[in-house]
Amino acid sequence: MLQPRPEKSPKSMGSFLPAYINTRRRGLLRQKIDQTYERLKACTLCPRVCGVDRLSGEMGICQTGELAIVASYNPHFGEESPLVGQNGSGTIFFARCNLLCLFCQNYDISHEGAGVAFSALDLAKAMLFLQDRGCENINFVTPSHVVPQILVAVDKAAEDGLRIPLVYNTSGYDRAETLAVLEGVFDIYMPDFKFWDPKVARQFCDAPDYPEVAREALREMHRQVGDLVLDEQGVAQRGLLVRHLVLPEGRAGTRDVMRFLATEISTDTYVNIMAQYRPCGRAAQVPPLHRSITDDEYEEAIDMAVQEGMTRLDERKRAFVLQWF
Repeated sequence: MLQPRPEKSPKSMGSFLPAYINTRRRGLLRQKIDQTYERLKACTLCPRVCGVDRLSGEMGICQTGELAIVASYNPHFGEESPLVGQNGSGTIFFARCNLLCLFCQNYDISHEGAGVAFSALDLAKAMLFLQDRGCENINFVTPSHVVPQILVAVDKAAEDGLRIPLVYNTSGYDRAETLAVLEGVFDIYMPDFKFWDPKVARQFCDAPDYPEVAREALREMHRQVGDLVLDEQGVAQRGLLVRHLVLPEGRAGTRDVMRFLATEISTDTYVNIMAQYRPCGRAAQVPPLHRSITDDEYEEAIDMAVQEGMTRLDERKRAFVLQWF
């Protein structure tokens, strides 16, 4: 077992206690582990509903069996300011993906599976390492296909002193039924809303149901955690943070996405409209994805968000700086 640590919250969190602590104390975390592992026997965790027995080594779209594959874990300073704080967001990047956008900027991870197999104990150690480095949170990147593995690791890490918030950093392609099981575990949900048009979603990731799934997922996330709440230092404690990547020629459907957030989620939703699209993966073969967006396209997206009533827009054009094993 990992060496025990005292039960105290990090200084930056004040009296705030992450949700999973009480959930675990009430015995509910173990129930959630059992529920999600049962689904791995004929996997229905995500909207792909592959139905394979991952516990016996079968693999579906995500090409992940019983063990999670981790590409990297490090303090990350390229995330949104409410996540970074003073000491960075403790990101754990999982390899493979259930969405598989053809333009993914982490193509070697999501499509090719670059990474190392991690046991639950390995994941728990990674979380505690990041907490010991002073990270403001544990940020699970692409978690949708490894929910049971995360829950077991959280249980182990909490037993040994994990006391910082958990971030569910996802493409937005998540089953609401799976998200419902996660209530009381994650304080912060950070989904993308990538595409509004089913035809675009079909073309770019073979998931024509993506827009409908993402809408339902965001409703469930917001029901659980509400709008983003910050502490006195401006660090996120709880709530929803939505990312929207601007694509060339308006292919992301920005106006419709912003209208949905304003009318069905909240005008106070924290939204990062991202400008960093560039051709990656197989994007060069699929116009108009073969080029980066223009400044005018980005500014138009910002104007659309404001016109639709969104009031909390992230102010930076972000750049990712990733570290790998």
